[in-house]
Amino acid sequence: MRTDRPLARDGMKFSGSKRKIITEAAQTFTFTRRAMVVGALQGGVGAMLAARMAWISVAENRKYSLLSESNRVNLTLIPPRRGWIIDRNGLPLANNRTDFRVDLIPQRVVDAEATVQHLAQLLGLESDEVDRIREELDKSAGFRPVQVADKLTYDQYAAVSVRLPDLPGVAPSQGFSRYYPAGSTVGHLLGYVGAATAEEYKERKDPLLITPGFKVGKDGLERAFDQHLTGKPGAKRVEVTARGKIVRELTTRPDSPGNAIKLTIDAGLQEYAGRRLATQSGSIVVIDCANGDVLAMASMPSFDPNSFSDGIGHLEWDMLSKDDHVPLRNKTLQGLYPPGSTVKPMVALALLEAGIGPQESVNCPGAIRVGNTLFHCHKRRGHGSVNMRTAIAQSCDIYFYQMAQRVGMDRIAGMARRVGMGQKFDLPFRSQSFGTVPDPAWKLRKYNQKWQVYDTVNATIGQGYMLINPLQMAVMASRLATGRQLMPNFIHGAKRPAPEPVGATPEHLVVIREAMNAVVNGGGTGGAARMSIPGVLIAGKTGTAQVRRITMSERAGGVRGNSSLAFKLRDHALFQGFAPYDNPRYAVACIIEHGGHMIRNEDAPMIASDTLSYLFDPKKAVEKLETLEKGWGGTPTERQARQMAAFRLARAIEKGEAPPPAPAPAANAASADNAAVPIPAAAPPATAEDDDVPPAAGTP
Repeated sequence: MRTDRPLARDGMKFSGSKRKIITEAAQTFTFTRRAMVVGALQGGVGAMLAARMAWISVAENRKYSLLSESNRVNLTLIPPRRGWIIDRNGLPLANNRTDFRVDLIPQRVVDAEATVQHLAQLLGLESDEVDRIREELDKSAGFRPVQVADKLTYDQYAAVSVRLPDLPGVAPSQGFSRYYPAGSTVGHLLGYVGAATAEEYKERKDPLLITPGFKVGKDGLERAFDQHLTGKPGAKRVEVTARGKIVRELTTRPDSPGNAIKLTIDAGLQEYAGRRLATQSGSIVVIDCANGDVLAMASMPSFDPNSFSDGIGHLEWDMLSKDDHVPLRNKTLQGLYPPGSTVKPMVALALLEAGIGPQESVNCPGAIRVGNTLFHCHKRRGHGSVNMRTAIAQSCDIYFYQMAQRVGMDRIAGMARRVGMGQKFDLPFRSQSFGTVPDPAWKLRKYNQKWQVYDTVNATIGQGYMLINPLQMAVMASRLATGRQLMPNFIHGAKRPAPEPVGATPEHLVVIREAMNAVVNGGGTGGAARMSIPGVLIAGKTGTAQVRRITMSERAGGVRGNSSLAFKLRDHALFQGFAPYDNPRYAVACIIEHGGHMIRNEDAPMIASDTLSYLFDPKKAVEKLETLEKGWGGTPTERQARQMAAFRLARAIEKGEAPPPAPAPAANAASADNAAVPIPAAAPPATAEDDDVPPAAGTP
């Protein structure tokens, strides 16, 4: 029994265990199974790669071919040439000229400061131009090109082109730039072009807007007809290296120029009008009485649209924005002025319609009292007995004070609107100021106040609330001349409905025209406007608009003359009229801001008359203008160039970059001071024979 237990115990220990035997066949089978799994995975991956390669090489062959081609070939748009803007005779007001230019593409520039400095050295850029480029680079979105310079010589263009591998982001190109032959005389009429803004690109998503050299209309007619003037871009394919160096030009598709626009403007008259405004701040408009075509619309001083289109520098912008003559404002459409005595023919027409006869007279003692206010006539001692013709010719305020009270303001306001005052015209310009024709309903609506008699008295002589712009004044002159409600038009050949009549009888219009003829040719206030063209008489009406209140104490001690006042306190000088008097063909309006009737040959009546004379005898008119310009310091372009040089010098002195000028000797300084004061020999004394003396505002 004892001998069996160990055996049983040993049997219990090993009874459940079997030793696993690994053979060579088993090892081979295990390896083969693993190899099949790995092989399957590899085969799957290989199949996927093969499928992907097949997809790329077959299905997406076009896509990657284009990407590959883009690495080798640079495709760029060619900005289209803008359509020309031409005058009524086909002469260019805005055209294009070939030029070389250089731009910067901000997103491609590596070292902006070094690049700008390198370009400034290569192209000889002024410091203010360099400042402009830096500022535009900081503000520009990455896709918007920044103009460095244009109108480069071929040598400058080549100097930049050969250095392109060292100047990433620099884009030289040959193209066309906008050019305005008449310069500043068409600045406010045509506007200018410039690079598209980031907002414009985000709105339109047009790649043409970010093409270097492409410009869009920014102001004036360039903006109004931008789409019509913009052509279709061309394209150029150029083979380049990996660093962007041009290898060869492959193919080029030329651009298609934009459509031309033919205006009613007479190019010669437009330039003459701008130059004839001389050194004054003002505007002049000429309208064809046959159909309402605008022949000239000049606002001076102005900006040179060539400078704006090229990218105006900080210095020139500062000079323009700080000029007290406000060259950046379109005075023709945005300027508003009290019309002064130029409204008296219109008021007289309203009086005739109300039943007041042209021979009815009033006594002018020099002043009358309306309520508790004393209103003066410009002639201190009065005109005595005056009828309608004499009142218009001599610009007697008392006549209109008294007659207007008889008919009331509603009749006068109605006639004012019929002749174009306060009217909104359908014009291709972004902004207009429409002026004011006040009446009792207008005052109640605007100020919640009742109309008073003194309001009528003030409005009767073109003061108080009444305001007008130069274009409206020219329209008024054309309607008084023709008796038709002519509408101003800028597009040559535009189809328009026949104008409605003003509503005045032919007999009443004859009375007004004869009185306006007497203003100029009958010893009236507008003798300075008399034309020197044989057989041509101009009829018109002068005006003076106060911009300050004359106090009772000043009137007692003597009203200060305009020459003793600061520029902004001087009276506006105005003239409206038409010629020939007996068969009106052209109407004109001229407003000189703060002119004060101080210089005869730079006053509104003579400027308007000379401008109309160009239409009858251009050669004679130009000869006179060239003689006058010698005393003014040359043409507007020449005067602006000197002004810019003086401004640049003053700024350099202010910054310490240039020494101040040496003081002149005492004797020379005295003579220079005397010489600096212009004393026009032709300037007459300020009497009623020349023009209106400022009508007095009401004083208690």
